Amino acid sequence: MSNNLKVRLKNGENIMGTMITVFDSPEIAKILKVCGFDYFIIDCEHGAYNYSSVATILAVAREAGIPGIVRIPEIKREVVLKYMEMGAAGLLLPNTETAEQAQLLVEYSKYAPLGNRGVSLLRPHTGFENVGNAVEYMKKANKETVLMVQIESLKGVENVGKMLDIEGIDAAFMGPNDLSQSMGILGQFDHPDFIAAIDHVILSAKQRGKYSGTHLTSADAILSWMDKGMSLNLWSNDVVHLMNGAKAGLAKLKK
Repeated sequence: MSNNLKVRLKNGENIMGTMITVFDSPEIAKILKVCGFDYFIIDCEHGAYNYSSVATILAVAREAGIPGIVRIPEIKREVVLKYMEMGAAGLLLPNTETAEQAQLLVEYSKYAPLGNRGVSLLRPHTGFENVGNAVEYMKKANKETVLMVQIESLKGVENVGKMLDIEGIDAAFMGPNDLSQSMGILGQFDHPDFIAAIDHVILSAKQRGKYSGTHLTSADAILSWMDKGMSLNLWSNDVVHLMNGAKAGLAKLKK
């Protein structure tokens, strides 16, 4: 399965995903595809997923034709390599604050000459098929893999331009809760300082021909940032989608 997220972004499309935080049934990937999501992120930072759980979700995602991205717990070669070998369409590095951290993400996840990813081609990421020309396959993988740095602190905001200058980093992704917490205004997403920080990230991405996005539970809130140019976004998560649907139905039934 080809990962066409970057093609769609380049064409000016708004890409909408959601986050998987608790559910580890492989079928969740197909369910999200049927719902109409363009991609999803498995939260391995806060979530309690083991490697096998992630591998099975990504396997179904590849067959269903929906890109699955992993929010990794830390920037270590083994961690990055395992998720890439499982067939992740990309990675999100939480709380990225420096260009050095972003460069490591590229080094561990991209093949040479862009990075130094280990080469093992009869794996889930190739569908266990003969890739033919290995060099051409690796060029294609490098081109399609989506790498995002998550901006969750003022230091990250200050350094976002340097991070986006790195070849291989595609997008700056906002972590609104942690960012607002680091600013001493937790949850005040309408605070002028918070808005200025987000605007800076959006502009930094635009100036470099790259992308930005955020993760919010409110669809209306996401729409306002989409209007400002954020095109790679996450709406809510598995738990909230389930609970909102259940609560809405029960409110009508339990009168």
